Amino acid sequence: MGDPKRQRKQYSAPLRPWDGDRIQKETKLVNQYGLQSKKEVWKTETILRDFRRKARRLMAASGSQAEKESKQILEKLQRLGLLDKESTLVDVLRLDIEDVLARRLQTIVYNKRLARTPNQARQMIVHGHILIEDKCVTVPGYLTTIEEERKVEIESSAPYEKIPEEETKGVRESTKVGGGG
Repeated sequence: MGDPKRQRKQYSAPLRPWDGDRIQKETKLVNQYGLQSKKEVWKTETILRDFRRKARRLMAASGSQAEKESKQILEKLQRLGLLDKESTLVDVLRLDIEDVLARRLQTIVYNKRLARTPNQARQMIVHGHILIEDKCVTVPGYLTTIEEERKVEIESSAPYEKIPEEETKGVRESTKVGGGG
């Protein structure tokens, strides 16, 4: 598919590496969402930062091109399930990192009760047991659209099955992840 472009860093590390409050928040997110490392938190923050930066730039701009780009960014965020149909650019600025983490494939697999824990959801994805529209996706950080969310399923030959609701009633309430599902 062509020659690869120059590899670039997907995130920016914190300016103050030993900030206690930030470390606690990141550790909580890593544990809650079953992330592999804080680098994944930083990648998600970068994605969110880019959306917010574009929204601020478009709010300040005027003209037909700015309107066109505003419409495109809002449609993209609506497709991803981060915004509602009647949202505006101001709502983009209100987005939180947990909103973006809730749209990751790993979180969706866990919330759909296809896995017992977020870490098991990650393992199932990496091992190729999760399908989206009959296509194997092996990236736990894949941002899933609303249409794709409905089509997430376990591969038929996988040694897993959907978890009954009664089996995890008490445990899942304390470990609820993301935006529902």
